[in-house]
Amino acid sequence: MLTGKKILLAISGGIAAYKTPELVRRLKEQGAEVRVVMTQHATHFITPLTLQAVSGEAVGLHVVDPEQEGAMGHIAYAKWPDLVVVAPATANVIAKYSHGIADDLVSTLLQATSAAVAIAPAMNMQMYLSAANQANLALLAQRQVPIWGPAQGEQACGDVGPGRMLEPAELLANIQAFFQVEAPILAGLKVVITAGPTREAIDPVRYISNHSSGKMGYALAAAAQQLGAEVCLLSGPVNLSTPVGVKKIDTITAQAMHQAALAKAEDCDIFIACAAVADYRVAEIAEHKIKKTDDCDEMQLRLVKNPDVVASVAALPNKPFTVGFAAETQDLNHYAKQKMARKNLDMIAANDVSKPEQGFNSEQNALKVFWPDGEQQLDLADKSALAKQLLALIAKQYAAQ
Repeated sequence: MLTGKKILLAISGGIAAYKTPELVRRLKEQGAEVRVVMTQHATHFITPLTLQAVSGEAVGLHVVDPEQEGAMGHIAYAKWPDLVVVAPATANVIAKYSHGIADDLVSTLLQATSAAVAIAPAMNMQMYLSAANQANLALLAQRQVPIWGPAQGEQACGDVGPGRMLEPAELLANIQAFFQVEAPILAGLKVVITAGPTREAIDPVRYISNHSSGKMGYALAAAAQQLGAEVCLLSGPVNLSTPVGVKKIDTITAQAMHQAALAKAEDCDIFIACAAVADYRVAEIAEHKIKKTDDCDEMQLRLVKNPDVVASVAALPNKPFTVGFAAETQDLNHYAKQKMARKNLDMIAANDVSKPEQGFNSEQNALKVFWPDGEQQLDLADKSALAKQLLALIAKQYAAQ
């Protein structure tokens, strides 16, 4: 699948570097030409000789390389590949790449190359979740740099959480997907996507919400735009950059999202309800902050049902092809099919949010997709890759209706 593709693997100094020989081996099995460059810190975790043995090529270590023509190794490496994959990508190399710092071979060639660059973050969970690292990742995402991972799980330091580098097989799948020429399967279509949570005020400082990060909806919006659609994203409050080429409308409450959805659904071909909309809101919002008192250990709130966004769209006289999402913790198949029938949906994508490695706030997800006469499992993958798989199913069913 990768015959003739030139892939430069840039390895930085993380314990996950021990996985890179397996990645090189798998890439070569697929027919790719592979070269490797390393930071000096990376050599503490895996030797250049090991990477040279599996790649069959000399490993780059220095900005000035006497063995390269003109001794400018970084320029030679920068010009050669079709794709640069930084794996593992430490917080240090992510910071350098996002801010234009070039002080070793890897960081210098990242600034010098015109090839596509993808990164596979790998670091301690606290480093990954730090404000600085998240800001650096957001900068790269805004520049359309593919970010593959990280995965959740136990780390070398003993912590458990996000920060593990994707496994070689998962990175291989992302690389294969990257090189597939994307047919504009949604060209000429108008797609509306809802994303993120909603917030329902209790008083001026408190609200009811949920754990949705908006990452799946934003991945769908970016992928739909890349596949040729005119995309409108109705977004709840999230900390994500608007995908390039996508029109975004910010909403806060379920009622605001409902109003925007009905307005946009009348002039769209496909409506994808990915947002986690609050089912209920507070009946009476307090005008001032509700004070805690010493003589009262309880507080009661009366809730009223919010309008159902996706059901309202599916009930329109000339409804668009309507896709819902179902976040479940048990009996996924039963509840998803029931929801699809009850709300008159053309398709529903269900995910098990009880699994820690997928769903809310994760970089990965897995979906079970149902339509009236069929179903398909989409296995655990990076949300960007998963979005393209789901949109391919949607495009096929839309064309068949």
